[in-house]
Amino acid sequence: MTEAATMEFHPQPQAGTAKPWAFPAPERGALPNGLTVLRCDRPGQQLVAVEVHLDAPLDAEPQGLDGVATIMARAFNEGTDKHSAEEFAAELDRCGATLDAHADHAGVRVSLEVPVSRLPKALGLLADALRAPAFADSEVERLVRNRLDEIPHESANPARRAAKELSRQLFPASSRMSRPRQGTEETVTAIDSAAVRAFYEKHIRPAAATAVVVGDLTGTDLDAVLADTLGAWTGGAAEPRPVPAVTADDRGRVVIVDRPGAVQTQLLIGRVGPDRHDRVWAAQVLGTYCLGGTLTSRLDRVLREEKGYTYGVRAFSQVLRSAPDGTGAAMLAISGSVDTPNTGPALEDLWKVLRTLAAEGLTDPERDVAVQNLVGVAPLKYETAAAVAATLADQVEQNLPDDFQARLYRQLAETGTVEATAAVVNAFPDDRLVTVLVGDAAQIEEPVKALGIGEVSVVTG
Repeated sequence: MTEAATMEFHPQPQAGTAKPWAFPAPERGALPNGLTVLRCDRPGQQLVAVEVHLDAPLDAEPQGLDGVATIMARAFNEGTDKHSAEEFAAELDRCGATLDAHADHAGVRVSLEVPVSRLPKALGLLADALRAPAFADSEVERLVRNRLDEIPHESANPARRAAKELSRQLFPASSRMSRPRQGTEETVTAIDSAAVRAFYEKHIRPAAATAVVVGDLTGTDLDAVLADTLGAWTGGAAEPRPVPAVTADDRGRVVIVDRPGAVQTQLLIGRVGPDRHDRVWAAQVLGTYCLGGTLTSRLDRVLREEKGYTYGVRAFSQVLRSAPDGTGAAMLAISGSVDTPNTGPALEDLWKVLRTLAAEGLTDPERDVAVQNLVGVAPLKYETAAAVAATLADQVEQNLPDDFQARLYRQLAETGTVEATAAVVNAFPDDRLVTVLVGDAAQIEEPVKALGIGEVSVVTG
């Protein structure tokens, strides 16, 4: 007989003491050409992230040329006075760098990632793209064609179609926010290289821009590198630009975007609320997370786990424009999809969740889990230089102080259950929500009308 093996048991590992953490604080400065610079040294982050915010918001686009900011942003990658589009792409590739840009309501953002050893070369390419973009006729025409090809695909996507309809419903037709961010077929067709260059010359200058640089800057003379690259970019002084106030119509109603034969209904329920400058923001973030921020939220618990209507429903807030003078706004929304026959029952239960929340409030355990998920995982969320740079650039374009994110985490940890309840109930009042449903109107219109959650209308898909 063999001797039985002896099993040795070891005690279960115990979690160590959490180290103090705060969102990284940047150092702020400016170049002689007026460019604002935020730098943040992150030891160990060998992949440096650069975010440049350009004060060229969508509401600055000329009438009839919606989408010109998007075409301009995409054209920054398509050649300069030194390199053709192909040569520019090859130079970026030699640096191991990526360069992307996009336009939104707050302005244009250009993003660069590059190994720190190639930072000077890559910043030189970025500076060339901002200083002297080629805007060649052939490249702009190609970008316009590409954008026109995207539009039918976006219209066919239920989630994108719902978002487009919600914006159209909430904002007046005269507001840029009511129209697609990247333009329509009619407006994009009207864009040419002359329009792109005119928009660039009117709005793009160093004095109206901010560069955020994050990464391991040890041994890098960033001042010298910036002076030789972005510092060579010249332009006139920044001109004050009037910012229209955000107005919205959130009368409770339902709009069905008809998709005959659809087996699912896309839900998007929203209204406009306070932006990040409002003192209620932290409590609103916390309460919204409890409502629909994770798999353990109330909406998911009822609609997904108990009823099986959906794979998931989310509640969220998305800043549209942020300003300290009260002209800013955020989109407050609930989104998800359900199978067509259960559209009416799902909406009925969703409204029950909102009404129960208003009547009974959140619980302390819900609040505690939300704080842990939002605050406790923050160090993991900001492990990369790109994540830190993107958040700092968000603060810049939303006119927030450099320590906003750090203060927000402290405020979230200090916000109580009562405050979070009041904020989320005010954010999602059951009688002031615009509901967009993308689905088969023949099957869902009557069940939705029977709910009494607002006047129901049908538009073509």
